Amino acid sequence: MPKSLIEAQGLCKSYQQGAITVPALQDVNLSIEHGEFAVLAGPSGSGKTTLLNLIGGLDTPTKGKLLLEGKDMSTLSGRQLSDLRLHKFGFVFQAYNLVPVLTAYENAEYVLLLQGIKAEERQRRIGEIFEEIGLADLASRRPSEMSGGQQQRVAVARAIAGRPALVLADEPTANLDSKTSADLIEMMHRLKTDHGVTFIFSSHDPRVIDRAERLIQLEDGRVVSDEKRANAA
Repeated sequence: MPKSLIEAQGLCKSYQQGAITVPALQDVNLSIEHGEFAVLAGPSGSGKTTLLNLIGGLDTPTKGKLLLEGKDMSTLSGRQLSDLRLHKFGFVFQAYNLVPVLTAYENAEYVLLLQGIKAEERQRRIGEIFEEIGLADLASRRPSEMSGGQQQRVAVARAIAGRPALVLADEPTANLDSKTSADLIEMMHRLKTDHGVTFIFSSHDPRVIDRAERLIQLEDGRVVSDEKRANAA
């Protein structure tokens, strides 16, 4: 198994705004190892979300390469990328992105249905996850009946239910109060430790940054510092 789960080589991304080319990422070189708990930090517009979207195969680079366990993601077909997102990646979005008409259980189960997991195994996995992250009593509630923190926990449950190698979380605490944010980060740290899940966050929340084991600072689309911190708070 290659040491690096993700490797960016000279990664660039630009967008066209009329006749103007706007660089979002510029010459990013980076590798993320299996089992890391990494935070992409920086002000709005620094390129955090763009980099997450490229890593997750939701967007394509203008220039450079992105390797997943040594394989160039640009060589993959649309179907192969979809399979990759389904089986290898979990996503946690700032806006939760839960399906309003589904219960908490059904939202978390959805990825397993797409993966073709049998009903008994789906029930076992979701039951274990909900117990572990404090959602056991909320399984039958719909998103409108839950707080923001509870909805974000469901989003995390959905992200990890398919047993991905990597969870990408875009500003996951942006809409949460201090205690709920701290609880959520602690929960994800525990999932990383207990299950070996690799996490990459984008955030400018100091509570998230304080818990980073790897802090990657971006500014104007460039990596300006990259610090490994074995004893994160």
